[in-house]
Amino acid sequence: MQQQITDWLKNHGVEFSDVTALASVLGLIVLISIVVHLILHRVVLRFVENRARQSKKLWKRSLFENKLFNRFALMVQGIIIYIQAGLWLTPESVVLNWVQTLSLLWIQLYALLTVFSFLDALYLIGQKNTEARALPLKGIMQSIKIVAFLVVGISVISLLIGKSPLLILSGLGAMTAVVMLVFKDPILGLVAGIQLSANDMLEVGDWLEMPQYGADGDVVEIGLTTVKVQNWDKTITSIPTYALISNSFKNWRGMTEAGGRRIKRSVLIDSSSVEFLSDEAIEKLSHSKLLAPYLQQKLDEVKKYNEENGLDMSLRINGRRLTNLGTFRAYLLNYLKNHPQIHQEMTLMGRQLESSSNGIPLEIYAFTKTTEWAVYEGVQSDIFDHIFAVLPEFGLRVHQSPTGYDIRSLTIVRDTDRSKQTTQAVEAEQNKSS
Repeated sequence: MQQQITDWLKNHGVEFSDVTALASVLGLIVLISIVVHLILHRVVLRFVENRARQSKKLWKRSLFENKLFNRFALMVQGIIIYIQAGLWLTPESVVLNWVQTLSLLWIQLYALLTVFSFLDALYLIGQKNTEARALPLKGIMQSIKIVAFLVVGISVISLLIGKSPLLILSGLGAMTAVVMLVFKDPILGLVAGIQLSANDMLEVGDWLEMPQYGADGDVVEIGLTTVKVQNWDKTITSIPTYALISNSFKNWRGMTEAGGRRIKRSVLIDSSSVEFLSDEAIEKLSHSKLLAPYLQQKLDEVKKYNEENGLDMSLRINGRRLTNLGTFRAYLLNYLKNHPQIHQEMTLMGRQLESSSNGIPLEIYAFTKTTEWAVYEGVQSDIFDHIFAVLPEFGLRVHQSPTGYDIRSLTIVRDTDRSKQTTQAVEAEQNKSS
């Protein structure tokens, strides 16, 4: 085309040197490129931007916010320059090779950036989708970006050195060990991310507990090489993704999905306070709404058993009797069954564990109706507040190791007793003298 323009001008009496003709053609290419740029960016992209901002559809806004159309337009401009160079410049021109090479580099660069923008838009859309959030989207997108970057990188190198990409790939075969060493973490992370997703082991928003890495909080990001956990103290812990496959961790998602959080705590009863219930104590406790049915049933059962076996009940070791600890355990179970914040469809019991030097553990095993941490702690505290307050009504005491206050109290009592004894001795001596 450059030669045809030169010949046409000569036929009309206008002669240009080769340099002038080349400069004119390059100026024409630049002029057309500027016009195309203005049309794409000032007209087309502004129209697309206005439509995207007015649209309520997330995917339209996501594609524009990640500069997908801008980068695609720049890639199109590179294609137009490449085509113009082939049309306007002579095949023998060195400039043609340079312009087309630079255009190809431009096209590949913005093609790669367009792919990155498209992947970022997909990730943003996936973050808003409940089902897609269960997948390790960030790790998958990062893996695709790495592959795309490698493909474009190989293509650029082959373009610059003028060799086939297959030749470069064959040369990379000898560097496999080095590549595996350099990209060890991304490869392990990609495999781990696929396993986590396929087995539904972890997703963003789960409560993860992994003491060996100091992680105890919500998963905020699952990346290609790391998983970020925001701990309850608002610090961020980064865990290698592959460590979640090679090591054990606790995922509290099951607790959240079940809708109940477990209470598993014991109160230690002083064993010296355990005894049979007296008639007066039974009469007093029978006025309790929660205990009345139980006491009536157990008293009838015990009386029938003792009468059938003809036992002498004047001796306390004979027959069956109600104990304050057993009665309290029954009261505690009924109390939990009537508690509005205790889940009645899950395991619910009050059990006695093996006694030790610290007393007799009486454990509550139940689930609250809420999984919210603050509310759960409030329910649990209210239950044990009630237990500590009601224990004396059954003649029971909480086991507690002696404190400084107890020792001081003993010292005061001992000194008081000594003072009384001394006073009595002095008074007795005075009486004798008189």
